[in-house]
Amino acid sequence: MPRRPMHVTGAAEAPLRAALRELRTRLEVPADFPPDVLAEAAEAVKSPDLSGHRDATDLPFFTIDPPTSKDLDQAMFLERREGGGFRVRYAIADVAAWVKPGGALDREAHARVTTLYFPDERTPLHPPVLSEGAASLLPGQDCPALLWTIDLDAEGRSVATDVQRALVRSRAKLDYEGVQQAIDAGTAEEPLALLKEIGLLRDAQEIARGGISLNVPEQEIVERPDGYHLAYRAPLPADGWNAHISLLTGAAAADLMLGYGTGILRTLPSAPQGAVGRLRRSAKALGIDWPHHVPYADVVRGLDPRKEKHAAFLQECTTLLRGAGYTVFTGGELPDPRIHAAVADEYTHCTAPLRRLVDRYAGEICLAAAAGRGTPEWVLTALDALPQEMADGTRRANSIERECVDIVEAALLRDRVGEMFDAVVVDVKEQQPTVGTVHLEEPAVVARIEGGGSRLPLGERLRVRLTQADPGRAKVQFAPA
Repeated sequence: MPRRPMHVTGAAEAPLRAALRELRTRLEVPADFPPDVLAEAAEAVKSPDLSGHRDATDLPFFTIDPPTSKDLDQAMFLERREGGGFRVRYAIADVAAWVKPGGALDREAHARVTTLYFPDERTPLHPPVLSEGAASLLPGQDCPALLWTIDLDAEGRSVATDVQRALVRSRAKLDYEGVQQAIDAGTAEEPLALLKEIGLLRDAQEIARGGISLNVPEQEIVERPDGYHLAYRAPLPADGWNAHISLLTGAAAADLMLGYGTGILRTLPSAPQGAVGRLRRSAKALGIDWPHHVPYADVVRGLDPRKEKHAAFLQECTTLLRGAGYTVFTGGELPDPRIHAAVADEYTHCTAPLRRLVDRYAGEICLAAAAGRGTPEWVLTALDALPQEMADGTRRANSIERECVDIVEAALLRDRVGEMFDAVVVDVKEQQPTVGTVHLEEPAVVARIEGGGSRLPLGERLRVRLTQADPGRAKVQFAPA
């Protein structure tokens, strides 16, 4: 998923929607799948590889996703263990049951790498006949899955992990608001009610080890007669509880692979001081109190994403995720470092194979590790190239995200060229001290500033004038007033 989720409403011919279409054309984003890929997907639907899948259709799984989502990677069933603690059963779509190694579907997935998200639509990793149909954990259909069973103690610590291939059937497609309402009202049945109990325990475990989850709100851009307006959809507590089940599984998968001696981890170094300093200046621009003795994680946990300025700061916090990558290891030679700084633990991506290439491979390694057998040759053959493939795909996705942010901000400000704004200078180019970046106090926009004969005052407030803003043609830019 994108670090900065955005959603656009409005007519297809509106300037913002037109600019997004032009962006896809300019970046050569594939609009359709090649005929051989579609043909192979259609054939795969008729005869998936169900060898080795045990029957787990008796377990009443449910999914939690946005109401309009159809590409459902995960389903869960939660229960208490005899003697205390919990059992998490987490079913992940088994993409390998549909995708033949070296086939047209596989080659196309390696070319696309990830699902690409735009504010008005998305470009999927796999053809919709699979990703939104046969391979998706939609309610009422039997689906091949990687079934994780993770036992937790009474304090939410993982004590045992297993993963096997299984045939599963989801009973219900739930959404976050409905889940939150049922849990708050006390009407949720125990498998759903346990989501809160386990989620809170996992949150406490995260705090204890020094990890941090960013509850980044969704930005909705609405077209009205008087122009475009920005609103934030704050994530509900249920969003975070659900995310903790995925994080738990990613950490369990990393432990399995490290014990096995072969795998691929998601790693993130600690943020450099320069990035933290820039974030402090953004906090100042938004009027968010961040005393020097208070750690970043404590500041983030104290934010309320329902407040617009807090929501904007959470968006800026995603800049500290830059530098994340994938680390392959084989033959028992464990990587160092191997920690994901935000998770504060070993971690891997394995829970979204319908939307991310690497998850299919991580899942296969975990299956081999749990069964005590060798890794499939097709996985080992592809493993060394995966970090670079994922880096290229992630770079493309990040570039699209940045371009979309530029287009959206230009749409928001297109009718305000020439106006004055209060801002804080959050960055200054070392070789060009009259060029840098400002963070507006209102609206919460981050943009380039250039011009004027004096060095920009880094970290200080500055009155600025909007000089350009035209979605799809001219990025937002300011000059000193």
